[in-house]
Amino acid sequence: MARGTSQGGLTDAIRYDIAQLHTGWMALFFPRQRQQAHSVLGKWQPQSTTGKVAYSVWSVVGTVVVALLYPFVLFGFAARYYTSRIDRTAASLGVLGVIVLSVVVWGGLAALARYRFSTEGFYAVAAAGGVATVAAVFSYLTSRYGGRIMTVLFAYPSGMTAIFLPPVVAALYSPALSNVIFPNSTNLAVWLLNNVLTYRGIDEILRARFDLEGLAYVGMWFGIAVPVGWVLGFLVTLANLMRPKSE
Repeated sequence: MARGTSQGGLTDAIRYDIAQLHTGWMALFFPRQRQQAHSVLGKWQPQSTTGKVAYSVWSVVGTVVVALLYPFVLFGFAARYYTSRIDRTAASLGVLGVIVLSVVVWGGLAALARYRFSTEGFYAVAAAGGVATVAAVFSYLTSRYGGRIMTVLFAYPSGMTAIFLPPVVAALYSPALSNVIFPNSTNLAVWLLNNVLTYRGIDEILRARFDLEGLAYVGMWFGIAVPVGWVLGFLVTLANLMRPKSE
């Protein structure tokens, strides 16, 4: 928030952000809400009584929406900072560099699995590393060439999958990792079932059809990685819409 900070600190920055977000809300249905630097036309205002009432009601609704959205916008700013650093690193590496980096990281995990796990465990970790590498490349390509929609729909979920998959698979064969990952995964699954997935009995269906053991942990984290990627992409997009990087 460099501009707001230079104009009077954090409070001014927050006021600027909230004003921008509210202006964007008003611009959804009313013309000429954003002031252009070289425009001779001022901000549009309704002239009729009906128009003034509609404008005021929409403004009040926007105030509530902005109050609810702004904490997520702040998270989006933070997420954008870290994802932009990852993007710059990936861009400097190129697709071959992304492949090499993924192979080195997950290949190292597979090499460790070769000496610590059973043959089956080694093959499983190696396969997970291969899938993670493909996911990382797919994330890079869709982010680099696919545009914002492709980035949100595919790049972020693929990136999350590339991060989550190999450690979870390794935990299936490592007591040390399983003691950390599986209890926390179980606690997370219980919380999701009790608080998030109660809509139309989704939690009851999952409880009846699946037991959280073995490969079910892999499926669980893949199922988490995709919506987490979507949410992350949405928040970064929201931050970009409200305050472009050039600001």
